[in-house]
Amino acid sequence: MFRRKNHSHSEQQGEDQQHKVKELKASLGQLSGRSALYCTDTCLKRYLEARNWNVDKAKKMLEDTLKWRLSFKPEEIRWNEVAIEGETGKVYKANFHDRYGRTVLILRPGMQNTSALDNQMKHLVYLIENAIFNLPEGQEQMAWLIDFTGWSIANNVPVKSARETINILQNHYPERLAVAFLYNPPRIFEAFWKIVKYFMDPKTFQKVKFVYPKNKDSVELMKSYFDVDNLPTEFGGTATLNYDHEEFSRQMAQDDVKVAKFWGFDKHPPGANGYSAVEVAPEPEAVALPATASA
Repeated sequence: MFRRKNHSHSEQQGEDQQHKVKELKASLGQLSGRSALYCTDTCLKRYLEARNWNVDKAKKMLEDTLKWRLSFKPEEIRWNEVAIEGETGKVYKANFHDRYGRTVLILRPGMQNTSALDNQMKHLVYLIENAIFNLPEGQEQMAWLIDFTGWSIANNVPVKSARETINILQNHYPERLAVAFLYNPPRIFEAFWKIVKYFMDPKTFQKVKFVYPKNKDSVELMKSYFDVDNLPTEFGGTATLNYDHEEFSRQMAQDDVKVAKFWGFDKHPPGANGYSAVEVAPEPEAVALPATASA
């Protein structure tokens, strides 16, 4: 009896959510170009989930993202434009997945090698897009592993950079982050964290986990997400962390070809305004953007 009741509740919840997706889709109006490619039902569901299934709030969030994508053009970034940022392997896609099949990004703030914030953000967005593009079928989220080896106040990521990273991740890639493990951060990092955490919405904040080698509970939590045979020794595993910039660049160049094909750039390269010659940039009202303009 109880099983039947629970099953019925689950079915009703699924139907309600599907109704919300349809409602959000209708409220956006007719989409075209890249906006239409971007706004799949699965995408709309993520925005609704990020806003606790409030259609109006999800719509506002999605409209802001569409406006951001029209300006930032993340789908146009190619590896050769940001390769210099990746020379030290400060951020890169790992060659393994977590236990749930999620793409893994490894971040090593101690390997910072540039000072231009705009290009750093461009590099990060490129890798987020690449991580999403390489997600297995049926998987929507990625995991982050943050290694603090070599981190110090001298090479610390500026607060402005951290704030922009959080803004982009939680406002324009909602429900894409499953978990972020901060592995063995030094004590001095706590002062930086006290500032940065206020930029996070509650949902993003709950996904950030601190792991200390001497804290058994935090180590066990991390092992519940990762096979120790895959984890590099820098994260308490047994694998060797070996970032080869040339090999990684070759992989990214291959992925760039696939990405171009997905967005249709292989047939119609983007023009000066970021759109192909045959693709008309949607007017603000076409994507239901407002008159003026939580992961």
